[in-house]
Amino acid sequence: MKPAALKPSEETAPAHRAGVLLPLPLSGAYDYATDEKLPRGTIVTVPLGPREYLACVWNDGDGKVAPEKLKPVGRLPGNPHLSGALCDFVDWVARYTLSPPGQVLGLALRVPSAFDEPVPRIAFVRGDKTPKKMTEARARVLALCEDGLARRLSDYAAEANASPAVVRGLIGCGALVETGLPEFARFPDPEPDYAQPALNAEQSEAARILVADVAAQKFSTSLLDGVTGSGKTETYFEAVAEALRKGKQALILLPEIALTVQFLDRFAERFGCRPAEWHSDLSQKERKRTYRAVMNGEVRVVVGARSALFLPFQELGLIIADEEHEQAYKQEDGVIYHARDMAVVRARLENCPVVLSSATPSLESYVNAASGRYRWLRLRERHGVASLPQIKLIDLRLEKMDTGTWLSQPLREALALALASGEQAMLFLNRRGYAPLTLCQSCGHKMVCRNCSTWLVEHRYHRRLTCHHCGFDVPTPKNCPECQAENSLIACGPGVERVAEEFAAVFPQARMAVASSDTWHGPLETQAAIRSMVKREIDVVIGTQIMAKGHHFPQLTLVGVIDADLGGADGDMRARERTFQLLHQVSGRAGRAEKPGFVLLQTRNPNDAVMKALASGDRDAFYEQERGFRERAATPPFGRLAAVILSGAEGDKVRDAGRQLAKAAPSARGVKVWGPTPAFYHLLRGQTRERLLVQADKSVDVQTYLRAWLALVKVPNAVRVTVDIDPVSFF
Repeated sequence: MKPAALKPSEETAPAHRAGVLLPLPLSGAYDYATDEKLPRGTIVTVPLGPREYLACVWNDGDGKVAPEKLKPVGRLPGNPHLSGALCDFVDWVARYTLSPPGQVLGLALRVPSAFDEPVPRIAFVRGDKTPKKMTEARARVLALCEDGLARRLSDYAAEANASPAVVRGLIGCGALVETGLPEFARFPDPEPDYAQPALNAEQSEAARILVADVAAQKFSTSLLDGVTGSGKTETYFEAVAEALRKGKQALILLPEIALTVQFLDRFAERFGCRPAEWHSDLSQKERKRTYRAVMNGEVRVVVGARSALFLPFQELGLIIADEEHEQAYKQEDGVIYHARDMAVVRARLENCPVVLSSATPSLESYVNAASGRYRWLRLRERHGVASLPQIKLIDLRLEKMDTGTWLSQPLREALALALASGEQAMLFLNRRGYAPLTLCQSCGHKMVCRNCSTWLVEHRYHRRLTCHHCGFDVPTPKNCPECQAENSLIACGPGVERVAEEFAAVFPQARMAVASSDTWHGPLETQAAIRSMVKREIDVVIGTQIMAKGHHFPQLTLVGVIDADLGGADGDMRARERTFQLLHQVSGRAGRAEKPGFVLLQTRNPNDAVMKALASGDRDAFYEQERGFRERAATPPFGRLAAVILSGAEGDKVRDAGRQLAKAAPSARGVKVWGPTPAFYHLLRGQTRERLLVQADKSVDVQTYLRAWLALVKVPNAVRVTVDIDPVSFF
């Protein structure tokens, strides 16, 4: 990056000063010199120490630095800028999460190369020369020129079925002459009326309301609450179409990359092309292309993960958070924020509608809709001829199963029937690997991670024991490391690999695939596997939550949940809600087309409220019960929570800092401070961890309380303090 730097005379004071925010964890803007007053949001480069940084004009400066000491800013070609709404959003997120504003700005300036001078691609067009010798290959190349389009050498060779040497010969004689193309090909424009869907009455009414909101170009929040398979995506696509007609940009947030595979195909079927993507698996070149195209308005629709919320849209007219209940929307490190909640904030600052979509809304969104704070749009029936699946509980206390087996007889019989009928099935267990625990049957030694307070998970396919938190892994030993007993290590409990092993033994002829983040690496592998399911090249998929939501397999009629109780007793207020949402979503994969669906939940606690709600299909009764529990406990959404997490390599210093903080906690009406206590994972990646929890009435300004409290204690540099406003996990 080589901007045209401002060079004021050293003898004269600068004409103007600007407060410039750098994308670093700094408390505020620094003053720099400018030759003219620059508006808020202007992207510049500035020196800081020995380095030069991409930064953003934030205010007029505080005037504390003498004019003659100010360093000049560097201007960038085209004077790029962030919108005022995005700048306000950065400030809002920083205040709410207690993060340095520069650290939040770093989320919006995460692709510095996007501000480099564009490098044109070399291409060629028809010149005014005619080759003396004309061959069939040369004629084919020149025939391509009749459309007037510029092409690269390799494109001519490929399209004309000619060798590169033929093309180079035409260039050499002047029949083809060099020209320039933009650095990146232009993103195609989605067509709002490319394919009009056939919506049912409920979908049409919900779509009409969403379209009106987009047309009004005013802030509103809607909860699109529809049963699995009800066509929520097709419904909110109508709002996207209206945004396109109004010349606005649209952002569709998805909680996980795996959900984009079929989604992108559905988008292309509706709008004639794929949208731009934004997620961590993009190459740096793709990120540069997309970021620049979003900023200049070329990209009209972006489908992305939570970080897409900080892209520099200039004409944002609609935000959609699909599967809004998903915990994956929570960013757990760096700037800790919840993308669903921040989507509502950005929509308000952009003055545009936001749509939260889910078959199992978060209790927070459910309460907001029920109280009238959000508009509640409900789709109660599946689209077309599909009907909701029948759900049946299998009481494992009554089933006689051999030790080390996990498929009950009713589930085996249902699988045999589905396979005999030529239908597909899914076995679900939210546990990766072969077994979650490996121990010595001689001395009881457990194989644990050296960096974390967690068991090592056996992955038999790779013959390794792996920590899913820090990535530490070792080959599976033959002898116990503690007592050296030979062949004494045994696997305890099932993972998806172990269930797959049992399934293969019972149904050796069935075509099977294991679906987890260990077996599907990135969007391309995920896309290939999902398309194999759609083509019916796989009979049964055995997977984790990567398969639980967002996928549509018309021939999948049976879902078997191996351990429906897993996760229901995690010890935090959302454990039951999350279990219900996950099992409801995975149940919703069955019977999404003409054939009816059947779901079998294996449980040892059939009288649990979650199991009863799933079996009866009475979702709202379960939500009302959970609402009552939360209201009586004054927990979200009826109260405020904030976590203070201390971590460090020196455990004694971490524990002492926790005690000092607890003693210094100010007394305040409506505020309780719990802890310190060791975190659920008290050792993680080699760091000792302690937690304190602030519980407050909904009317309490938790951020102000935390700022005042944390300012009272000087925490050692060896101890890191992390604040999590509105925590969703307590690990």
